[in-house]
Parts: sequence; structure tokens; C-alpha cells
Amino acid sequence: MFGLRCRLPASRIRRLQPVSLHHVRFASSSTGSLRSARARRLLIILPLTGAAGTGFVTLTDTGSFAYGAVERTGRVASTLAECIDDYRRTLNKKDDQDEIAYHTLLKACHKRCAERTLHAMEKNGSIFIKLGQHLSSLNYLLPSEWCDTFIPLQDKCPVTPFEDIKKLVEHDTGTRFENVFSEFEQQPLGAASLAQVHRAIDSRSGQRVAVKVQHPALDDWAPLDMFLTRFTFRQLKRAFPDYDLTWLSDEMEVSLPQELDFALEGENALRARRFFATVKHVSLLIPDVLWSQRRILVMEYITGHRPDDLDFLDKNNISRDEVSATLARIFNTMIFSKDAPLHCDPHGGNIAIRANDSHRRPNNFEIILYDHGLYRLIPLDLQRNYAKLWLAVLDADESRMRTYAKKTAGITDAEFPLFASAITGRDFNVLTSDVTSTPRSDQEKQAISDAMGEGLLQELVQLLGKVPRIILLILKTNDLTRSLDANLHTTQGPMRTFLILARYAAQTVFDEQLERLKNTGYLLWPPANAARLLIAWSQFVRVKLKLELYEWFLYARGTFGLENPMPGIAR
Repeated sequence: MFGLRCRLPASRIRRLQPVSLHHVRFASSSTGSLRSARARRLLIILPLTGAAGTGFVTLTDTGSFAYGAVERTGRVASTLAECIDDYRRTLNKKDDQDEIAYHTLLKACHKRCAERTLHAMEKNGSIFIKLGQHLSSLNYLLPSEWCDTFIPLQDKCPVTPFEDIKKLVEHDTGTRFENVFSEFEQQPLGAASLAQVHRAIDSRSGQRVAVKVQHPALDDWAPLDMFLTRFTFRQLKRAFPDYDLTWLSDEMEVSLPQELDFALEGENALRARRFFATVKHVSLLIPDVLWSQRRILVMEYITGHRPDDLDFLDKNNISRDEVSATLARIFNTMIFSKDAPLHCDPHGGNIAIRANDSHRRPNNFEIILYDHGLYRLIPLDLQRNYAKLWLAVLDADESRMRTYAKKTAGITDAEFPLFASAITGRDFNVLTSDVTSTPRSDQEKQAISDAMGEGLLQELVQLLGKVPRIILLILKTNDLTRSLDANLHTTQGPMRTFLILARYAAQTVFDEQLERLKNTGYLLWPPANAARLLIAWSQFVRVKLKLELYEWFLYARGTFGLENPMPGIAR
């Protein structure tokens, strides 16, 4: 509810496949060099504690803050040093063990280091909770021991006492709390790593509202914690050059200030409301924003049920298939429509379903979208090339796929198979046949897992480190929406969602072709333009008609009480 990640049940966190670090290359390998490297590392890490603490003391002049800064910095530094040393000791035993014994040792090392890191994150709190939540979902990059260990962070978010919330509101608004809210429920509806949400009544309007308030401690600790995050990933890169995850901290440095600015989130929400007000046949609700400041967001109180609450959907005769199709239309609109704002964090806690029997068409439900802190606008050229890439994927045209993968993200021919699998979540062999009608089988999942264990993991890490940042966010959105769809357990298989994607991608390409024709003269003159227009229109209509016929087919089967053709397929 209201975009609070900590309300996401741990049981719903999706596991894709385990990976290993068997092939990671290390900065040094001999015992002597390991010892000297460790000594040098400690000489770097331990002074960091005093240096960072001293630096931040000058910002506050408070002894308690200075002590806290030194303590949390030392906690990160010591945990980092222990983990690096543990991995080096373990991985140097590879040549002395058989494969099974070594694999057991490595898994135990993963678990020890993950538990040390979890302890440090829980103690430090602040943005470390958010970082841990994000890492728990990177099951295509991190060993399962790490992801599984971090799952508890999904439900261990800080709750700020009401008195501190009251002080923040009065400080930021410059007036008494009662002048801002005539009623305010002290117990939050939910809490997340950055904020918590309370139900209240706005004094000025008298309207029942949801109030999102940032945890006050973030102002104190976020700059230091971001520095420590950046430092950690850079030190890991020095120790393990083939496992460079510094792009994670780079992206976090860009996105975190935006997510901490609730005034910006309010603007994003209103922009998305205005955009979707012009979009027909999409049952989307975005709560209105009454007012917002940097640390306070007051919005319309609208609530619903999580999209994976299947009992609620079934009891209210809400079609899981239609929920899936509506989500596909919403997020494909964001990705492929010109000037559309892209919501970059559509996990299950940021989406709700509300029954609405007042209108049956197009649906008897509405999708509620929360948490608008992280938005991007996809550049038009990238949007068009990405649309052409997806149309090539759906046509199983490898030559066109390679062409537009290069235009979209600078992907070379050698990198292409891995990139194609990353954007689709499918094995490359499936992509060269017919991805629309082929469900994701257990054998395909195992093939992906085996490929990662055979050394593709490092290639994937390096690939994700070089693609444009907006592509990373699109990939994140794709993966989260696939997870939403899988948790719905629909009956229609992958074909409909792929056809919906194709319809929006085809619209983008058609609009580009119209624009080019207009720039060369008139749409119907000279005659060559008329011929090009006819070809472009026929290509677009072919895709649109295919989707409409398939949806009418599904509707007809449902009308006569027939099962859909691919029941129970999990993608």
C-alpha cells in the first residue's frame, strides 16, 4: 500500500536462478601477495573510519553525531575487510579441493559474508536498508546465499516515532502541527526504508489524505552513507576486477537524491496523471497531490489490494488475465509513447487493485499506482530504436535484432546474445524461433542458470556496466513487470502480453514514419510518399489486428465458459 516496499511479503520475492563466482579473477593470488594486499587494504580501510568521521564532525559540531559517524563508518569498513579476506582465503583453496568440496566451501563463504553484511546494514539502517532490499532482488547477478539472506530487509524498515514526525512537520511547514492536520493517525499505515505513510485529514481542505513523511535521520546520514556505499563498491572492484558493480552505486547516486525529494515526487505524480488523462481504455488511478515539500507529500487517500492478492481478485470476479493485460498496456504506454513519464520502480508494493463495479468496460477494476519518486523520460531516438528492436525480437529476425541492439545500447555482435536474453528474460535459442507462443519452461530456466555458472556472469556484469543508464532502468522495469505478471498466475500464456507490447512498439514506428513523410512533403504527394504511407499503415494495422483478433478469441472463449488455450503457465 502507498508504495511501501516493506509491506512486500518475503514469500513473494522471486528467485530466478543461483549463480557462482567460480570464474572470478582476483587482483593477487599467491599467499604472500595476499597477506601484503590485505595489509595494504587494512591500511586504507582503517584510516577511513577516522577520516570520514572527522570530516562529518565538522558539519555538525555535535559529539553524538561524531561518534555515530565513526561507528557506522567503522562498521562498514571492518565488514568489507572481513569479507574480502574471507573470499580470498576460500577461493585460494580451489586447487586443493575437488569440485563438490570447493563448491560447498564457496557457498559457506557466501553465507558468512552475506550475514556479516546484513548485520552491518541492520545496524546502520538509513539507505543501507534500501540498498539491501535492492540487492535481494539481483538474483541474476548475486549468489542465492546473498539474495536469500537479504530478504528479511524487505520487512525490517525503521518506524519513526510520532513525536519525531510531528517535529519534522512543524519544522518544515513553519506552523503548528494542528494547523496542518486536523486529524492524524499516529500509527503509520506502513513504513519503508526512506519514509512512512500516515492517514490524516488535511486542515485546509478537510479532505482525508495519505501523508508520506521522510525519516528525519536521513538528512543526517544520507551523505555519509552514500559515500560509504560508493567506497565499498570501488574497493570490491579493486579486489575482484571481473566483478565490477560500481554502476550500482553510480546509479544510486543519481536516483537517491530524486527519491528523497518529495516535492519532485509530487510533480512526477501530477505529470503522470495529466499524461494518462489523455490515454483511453486504461483503467489507471494515480492519487492526486494536494501539496508537497522536500520531506512531506500529502496525497489523495486511495487504497486497494496488492496485485498478487489472488483471493481478492477471485472473490470480486476480477480477471487475472485482464489485470495482466492492463498492466502491460500501462507500462508499454510509458516505454513507447512520446513524452511519456516512465515509472522505474513498479514492484508489487507500489501497485494496488481496486474493484469498481460502476463500469464494466473495459474492466470492473482499476489499477492504482503509487510512489512516483523515480521517473525517467526516454529520449525519442532511443525509444524508436528500442521499439524496432522489440519488433525484430517478435519477428525472430536476428539480423534486425543485432542492428537495433547496437543502435539502442551500443551492443556488439559478441555481446548481443547475452543482451537479448537480458531484455527479454528468455534463452537466446528461444528468441530465434517464436518467443510469443513459447512459455518459459523449467528446462529454459535451467539452461540460463547453467550458462551463468559457466562464466557468463562476469560478462553480464560488464555488459550492464557499459549500457546507458536509462537502459538499466528499462531493464529493471521490464523485470519487475514480468514478476508482477508471473505472480498473477494468468491462464493465457505469454502471447497476449507480447502482442500488446508489439502493438505499442508498432505505433511508435508508425508515428516515426509519418513524421518523416511529412518532413519530405505531403503524406500523399508525391506518389512515392503515398506508397510509403500505405506500406507503413499496413504494417501497423497487421500488428494491431492480430492483437484485436486474439483478444476477441479469448473473450469469445470466456463467454462460452471455455478454458483459455494455455492454462496455468508460469512465465
